Amino acid sequence: MALITLSAAHLAFGHVPLLDGADFALEAGERVALIGRNGAGKSSLLKILAGTEKPDDGLLQLQTGLRRVYVAQEPVFAAGATVFEAVAEGVGEARALRARYEAHAPGEDLDALQTRLEALGGWTWEQRVHEALQRLHLDAEVAVDALSGGTRKRVALAQALVAAPDVLLLDEPTNHLDIDAIEWLQQLLVEWQGAIVLVSHDRAFIDAVATRIVLLDRGRLTSYPGRFAQYQATRERELQAQELASARADKLLAQEEAWIRKGVEARRTRSAGRVARLQQLRAQRAARREQLGQVRLELDAGQPSGRIVAELDQVSMRFGEQPIVERFSATILRGDKVGLIGPNGCGKTTLLRLILGQLQPTAGRVRSGTRLQVAYFDQMRAALDLDATLAETISPGSEWVEIGGQRKHVMSYLGDFLFAPARAHAPVRTLSGGERNRLLLARLFALPANVLVLDEPTNDLDIDTLELLEELLQAFDGTVFLVSHDRQFLDNVVTSTIAWEGDPAFGGRPGLWREYEGGWEDWKLQRERARALAAAAAPASPEPVRAAASAVPGADGGARAAAARTRLSFKEQRELDALPGAIEALEAEQRELAERLCSAELYVKEPQRVPELQARHEAIEQELMQALQRWEDLAARAG
Repeated sequence: MALITLSAAHLAFGHVPLLDGADFALEAGERVALIGRNGAGKSSLLKILAGTEKPDDGLLQLQTGLRRVYVAQEPVFAAGATVFEAVAEGVGEARALRARYEAHAPGEDLDALQTRLEALGGWTWEQRVHEALQRLHLDAEVAVDALSGGTRKRVALAQALVAAPDVLLLDEPTNHLDIDAIEWLQQLLVEWQGAIVLVSHDRAFIDAVATRIVLLDRGRLTSYPGRFAQYQATRERELQAQELASARADKLLAQEEAWIRKGVEARRTRSAGRVARLQQLRAQRAARREQLGQVRLELDAGQPSGRIVAELDQVSMRFGEQPIVERFSATILRGDKVGLIGPNGCGKTTLLRLILGQLQPTAGRVRSGTRLQVAYFDQMRAALDLDATLAETISPGSEWVEIGGQRKHVMSYLGDFLFAPARAHAPVRTLSGGERNRLLLARLFALPANVLVLDEPTNDLDIDTLELLEELLQAFDGTVFLVSHDRQFLDNVVTSTIAWEGDPAFGGRPGLWREYEGGWEDWKLQRERARALAAAAAPASPEPVRAAASAVPGADGGARAAAARTRLSFKEQRELDALPGAIEALEAEQRELAERLCSAELYVKEPQRVPELQARHEAIEQELMQALQRWEDLAARAG
């Protein structure tokens, strides 16, 4: 028997049916990804499966004794609760039963209580909470109210995990998580023994976790076994078949309409059966619900910026004693699509403000380009006035929007983003999270800009809109700075990546940023290769030193460091002194090559030199990585 079975479910808000006779079944051990357009009803369906909402009609059946836990998209906790208290809510029944058992209330059936307590693991609930906190790297004493969105999501996940449910129901679990946290969650869910139903638009995450895809489209659920890539191929074939069938039905209807409108001679010969057939075709055409419209995205790139958007030379930025950026150099050219990668709080926004000249560095030089028109997409949606209408948000004080020199009525423009004319005068606060993101994109694209700064633009957007946004950014003539934790989106859009590499556990230092060619997968491959080279080059500590260090608790790192500081020879010291100059020379040569390769003159006058210069540019990148790694190793040993 299935763990959960939903039969002939109906759910509607107003005249829009979200579920229209939908059927769903969840088997033990399945990991189901529920996908669909924004506003299709995915979160509502998840709440019905969790038991927090009821359908208008239909039957929900559960296996006896089934334990379900639902993690909302924006988890809510009791005001003033600590992390420990919030996570302990996941074992609320076990806590209450143990309190009743220990109170020894008169007439209480202690045997029954004890049996239930043992079934729930109630005697060791504190230990389970502490284990979950340790596993998710959470501080038990911190107030939940003071945590970031990503850490609050970890608390909600810990609360769910400690309950040890049979079914885990997750609504957008990757929202607010950085890439490392997403990969950690990915692995956790793959190893999870229970069943999972999750709503997500992160294609890489779905592909790694899900064993089955369920599409909610126009009120109906369609199941696709296998991974997301298989679903995409199957769905494409289905849509093509639907289009052909619809076209044939429309053609037949048109023929019948033309026949019945013929002159007197045709009317004399028409049969009652053919008239009945026409009426049936009309009814079918009226009942057929067309596929939901596609978002139509256009960008006004404004006037072209200068060829160089920003040039950073040995830039450093500190807040007090904390280095955020340390000796970072880069040249951003017009048309570059730059991704910024790093954990939450590492300084991505600070680096962006330095690049755009909005913040002055504490050391180094930033040269900003000319004719820059910058437009921002803010993940916190701070730019939206919740009390303003959709039309006022897009075009305050006017009924027209100008895109690329062409005027478009605001109603028509909102329709391009799938907002019906009837909603144009509704307040922003009535929109869902995904709809607010769509509105932000509509506002952003209505502004003439040659530099786009997109901070987590993919949150809450459905997969169809994500793919269209990717195509738009790829074709955009201006410059794009993209902060995102959507790995596939980064891979499909960016041409280079600026990554934070300040983790000391992997040989990094505070404020260390590096630029790489390509997207997230390219960066990951290059980072792993560099770490492997560094690990292979690192000298092994002599056994006597390691043994002596291990004899004193906590002294291991100090003894190794002290021993390492004695190993720098005179030749190595000279090499260390010369490396900064060598690195600077390589970077200067790389900048010069980049400028030549971006010049049209080279391709006209010396096209035969292009492959040679491109090969040298790539070789310099490898030499720079090796020189930087060598400099870090020698500097660490020199103390």
